[in-house]
Amino acid sequence: MPAPEVSAEAIAARLSVIGLTTRVEEHLRHTSIEAEVPESLSAKTWQEVLKVVAAADRFGLLATSLGGRTLWAAVNKAVPATGDVRGPCHQR
Repeated sequence: MPAPEVSAEAIAARLSVIGLTTRVEEHLRHTSIEAEVPESLSAKTWQEVLKVVAAADRFGLLATSLGGRTLWAAVNKAVPATGDVRGPCHQR
């Protein structure tokens, strides 16, 4: 399985090849990829887009009443393999 950063960049690159302009943002626990989706996107292209975002941990589509549509995908960052992973609510 590729590193989360590689997966996020690969998703963004594949969406760009399809013709969507992407934005990639780093967050504490995940990397997000967003792209504005034109209304003229064909059914075949939608199928390609869905295959691409299926590689993400989460994805969705935000649609506004003004007709704007934003595709988003999120790739979770790796959890540290060492250190205290139980969290602050567990007794020691």
